[in-house]
Amino acid sequence: MTDDRIPLHAVATRAIDRLEGRRLLLLLHGYGADEQDLLEVGEAVAAEGDAVVSLRGPVPVGPGAGWFDGPREAVLAGAGLVDAATAVLGTLDALTASAGDPTAVRLLGFSQGGAVTLALLHAAPERFDRAAVLAGFLPEDLPAPPPGPALLWGRGDVDAVIPPEVVARTAAALANRPGTEVRVYPGLGHGIDAAELADVAAFLA
Repeated sequence: MTDDRIPLHAVATRAIDRLEGRRLLLLLHGYGADEQDLLEVGEAVAAEGDAVVSLRGPVPVGPGAGWFDGPREAVLAGAGLVDAATAVLGTLDALTASAGDPTAVRLLGFSQGGAVTLALLHAAPERFDRAAVLAGFLPEDLPAPPPGPALLWGRGDVDAVIPPEVVARTAAALANRPGTEVRVYPGLGHGIDAAELADVAAFLA
């Protein structure tokens, strides 16, 4: 289904006309993908009864979309991150205005969507219960999110997309953040495997 009333284009695999009494899982795709990309992942990890909504990034990237764009160095540094996070918060406002307040809001972001997820935990930590960042990264000018929402950072140990220095910086920043779990999956590249899906499902249960 689609809903044209909200600022960012969104799709949902479960009815979202009523959010009161339910938990909401927001999905944020990676660079160059689209709002369809994580739907199967969301369905695999969300508990029965939870609402699952996947958002499309606001920046066109070929046939897909991104949350921010520019040279690779600028993307990894998080240029445009504040605007992306603001767009997600505006979309969440519109969803709750039309369908009521959920009991909890969770985030699942992949790659660039993971960077936006971390920015959202900075911008409005009180609005989120927990967040899963998969193959994501902490942009250069963004410190670890403040204590609050539980955070799972999962990544593959052979990810060739996120530079090692960016991974190391993210790991160092998150190492001492309370409520943070870090999982590294052997043999996994820039993607999501069955072991990670199982861990995310348990984290979001």
